[in-house]
Amino acid sequence: MRRYVLNHKEMSVQVTEWGSANTPVVFCLHGLGSTGLSFIEIAEKLKDKYRLISIDAPGHGNTPPFNSSVSYELPHMAVWLDKLFDLLKIEDFYFLSHSWGSFAALYYLVLFPNRVKGSLLIDGGYQTKHRMTKTLEEEIAHYEQDFNEYRFAAWQEFLAAEQAVYTRWSPLLEKAVRDLGREKNGGIIWHASGETAKHIILAMHKHETADIYSLLQKKNILLLTPKNENSYYQETRQRFVEQTGAEMRTVPHTTHLLHWDKPALVAETVIELWPVNP
Repeated sequence: MRRYVLNHKEMSVQVTEWGSANTPVVFCLHGLGSTGLSFIEIAEKLKDKYRLISIDAPGHGNTPPFNSSVSYELPHMAVWLDKLFDLLKIEDFYFLSHSWGSFAALYYLVLFPNRVKGSLLIDGGYQTKHRMTKTLEEEIAHYEQDFNEYRFAAWQEFLAAEQAVYTRWSPLLEKAVRDLGREKNGGIIWHASGETAKHIILAMHKHETADIYSLLQKKNILLLTPKNENSYYQETRQRFVEQTGAEMRTVPHTTHLLHWDKPALVAETVIELWPVNP
């Protein structure tokens, strides 16, 4: 694993890489509140076959936030990603994304389709905001409180609290979880701010992925989701599949963090979808 900060004019991005330069590129984009290490277990399983590149998105981890709310809007995010790919000298790639990262991935796929050879969405991109029972204001208030008030006195308490909410634990997951905390004023706080969360929630409400479903037809998309009996999730997933032509696979005994629950399954799916020439 190699970590470095890419600095170029107005762009500063924390990048994590696995694998070698002469293998197919899998670009990984995490969800709201996570970091590039979110994919660490999958990357460690795939690094002998692929070059995996994972970033801390703006306002997360060690990547500074955007200067304006507009920059977080999904079409702007897609343009920003394309500039990043130019700087990384990535000609084409496979897109592996989770949650909010999948919203950005779908907008990128519409604006820059020639660079993406295939897309694997992990429980994201289909959650149509205008069909939710929560209002925009309620959702923003929830995330601002959740991010801004998350604080512990020491690392041991922070890690114990995090471990308690996951279905499994491992040394690599502990490394990914540790990346979510920051030391400040004698305590441990969440790495991303409520302000960043607010901008991202606003962006997802303003630019619905449902508005671009018709433009995503025949784009080689697979959606992995946990089993969920909630009618909202069932309806929005089904509409996504019907209108985009994407394939959907439901993975039992998983949560929204499906790639943490079953990293081996996600890695096996990558190999199945995107086989490497011998």
